[in-house]
Amino acid sequence: MTHAVERDWSVAPIGRIAAPLREQVIALMRSAILDFQLRPGQRLVERELIERFGVSRTTIREALRDLASEGLVTVVPQKGAIVAAPSPEEAADLYDVRAHLESLAVERFVGRATPEQVARLRRTVEELAEVSERPSPDTQEVLHAKDRFYDTLIEGTGSLVLKQVLGSLQARVRVLRATSLGTSGRAQEAANEIRGIMAAIERRDASEASRLCIQHIQNAAATALSALVAGERR
Repeated sequence: MTHAVERDWSVAPIGRIAAPLREQVIALMRSAILDFQLRPGQRLVERELIERFGVSRTTIREALRDLASEGLVTVVPQKGAIVAAPSPEEAADLYDVRAHLESLAVERFVGRATPEQVARLRRTVEELAEVSERPSPDTQEVLHAKDRFYDTLIEGTGSLVLKQVLGSLQARVRVLRATSLGTSGRAQEAANEIRGIMAAIERRDASEASRLCIQHIQNAAATALSALVAGERR
């Protein structure tokens, strides 16, 4: 079931100088999608977006087109735009690509990261464990902690290509990550799996760190895909 843009969705006023209007609209909408203020499957009604942002129809359409190219919005012929909601088949493909790219990133991190970057990555793992192991972990807090882990990991690869490709991929899999981490007990399991990856990184064991990374993503995929399939059956 889809819904129109919620009236209480809050955005900062659009400025007229700092950046082109289209870029400001894209940034605000991207943030709202990634923070789940705009939910998967939610309709994005042009008229309401025009009123909310105070910009032209052309600007809104350009922003939606750019967000569609990032995989965050789906434009349905004759129906308009909705926040992307991956099917189980699309999700499986995304997880496969993610496993290959993130395991490569882990290998590059092991080979290239400085001791200071390794220490920073360790701190993000500890932060992730702290929020994940609470009695009722908040999914948004866990997501942000995982974002910090991946940001630090990708920075330590020293690869602009991996940063660009994984940056786009991370945005697309965020809804899947929320589905997985929202499942009872999965946040704690994920934190333990990432602890194992971190331990292998600290030993500078690239092969083991890569293997554990793939295993972690396969476990996340199994959880998320099970939830997606169950949702389609309801």
